[in-house]
Amino acid sequence: MRLFVLARHAQSTLNLEQRVTGDPALDVPLTEQGSNEARLLGIQLANLPLDVCIHTRFPRTRLTAEIVLAGREVPLETEPLLDDIAIGELEGSTLVEYRSWKAEHARTDAFPGGESLDAAAHRYALAYRRLLESEHSSVLVVCHEVSIRYALNGAASSDSLEGPVHQIPNAVPFCFDEDALERAAAGIERLRQH
Repeated sequence: MRLFVLARHAQSTLNLEQRVTGDPALDVPLTEQGSNEARLLGIQLANLPLDVCIHTRFPRTRLTAEIVLAGREVPLETEPLLDDIAIGELEGSTLVEYRSWKAEHARTDAFPGGESLDAAAHRYALAYRRLLESEHSSVLVVCHEVSIRYALNGAASSDSLEGPVHQIPNAVPFCFDEDALERAAAGIERLRQH
């Protein structure tokens, strides 16, 4: 059986401040709690053989992966398709401001100077299909809250990418077999077109 473990990066300083960023060039450090979360995730996955660890271009995902895999020889690969949503002019906004903008716009509307939620969903579906096409049988993916939420809701045949699962905690593993990840990719594609 092939196994894909998806985990959100550990708590960052922006998580603590309840601010958002979609810029991979911005180096947002992990908090002390975040480092502890990553170590705990490493303990949870210590007895699982991993072929590779995929992370996004965001430094907080790579740092989380490095802490999780400390002492293990697991190759790290970057997958930009799993990057967080590019939010353009909303960069650094509070979660309240970000959610307020989302509530007033359709999923097809791009964030000012950024991308739309549907464009990001399309990227995520492509990324999951790319994982399925790889030769890897056991993969850790350290990414962001939205890409995991969409995968969980897509795999569950939900009628929305936003639910029923909405809150994704930091550094918690979510496991998909090959069939579930295929359902996730197909579900994301189906739901982004509505």
